[in-house]
Amino acid sequence: MNAIEVIQQRRATKQFDASHVMTFDEKKELLNIALQNAPSAFNLQHWRPLLIEDRAQREKIREAAWGQTQVTDASMLVVLCGDLSSWETQVKNIWADAAEPVQQYIVPAVDSYYRGKPQTQRDEIMRSAGIFAQTLMLAAKAQGYDSCPMDGFDFDAVGKIINKPEQYEICLMIAIGKGTSQPYPRIGKLPFEHIVKSDRF
Repeated sequence: MNAIEVIQQRRATKQFDASHVMTFDEKKELLNIALQNAPSAFNLQHWRPLLIEDRAQREKIREAAWGQTQVTDASMLVVLCGDLSSWETQVKNIWADAAEPVQQYIVPAVDSYYRGKPQTQRDEIMRSAGIFAQTLMLAAKAQGYDSCPMDGFDFDAVGKIINKPEQYEICLMIAIGKGTSQPYPRIGKLPFEHIVKSDRF
C-alpha cells in the first residue's frame, strides 16, 4: 500500500482477534516508527506511551472502559499520556546536539512559550499525542494491523490503575491488532464546500 491507500483504509476497528499475539519486538517496532517520526512542537516529544502487557491490568482497564472488548482482545494496547513538564525537563537534552547558536535561541524560546501557561502546556501535549496516535495507527495499518483510538473510558479510574504520575495527562488509548469484522461503510463525512474556507471565516 502507498501512503494514500494506508490513510484511506485505516478505520476504527471494534472487534479484534483475541487469539492473535504480537511479540514485544513487533510492538516495539511499531512504537519506534511513531517515536522517531511523529512531529511535535519544538521537538519536545511530549508523548509518553504506556504499553499494557499484563492481562490483569487489561481487565481492570476494560472495566474502566465500560466493558469495551477491544481493551482485552486487541493484541496491543497503549495508554497514550503526555508529559506536562517536558518543555522544562527535556528541552536541553533534546537540543544538546544542536549548534550552540540554535540552543541559545531555542531553550529560552521554549521557556517563554510555556512557563506560567498551564493551558498552553496541556493543549500542546494533546496536539502532540493526536499526531503521535495517528502516526502509530497508520504505521500499524501499513503493517497489516487494525486499530481503534479510544476516549470512551473513565480517565481518572485508568489513571489510578496505571499509577499515572502527577505531571502526566492521559490523552487517549489505542488498541491495535487483527480485526475480525469489516467496519461499517463510511457515513457522515461533511463535503469540502461545507468545511474548507479561504482566508477568513
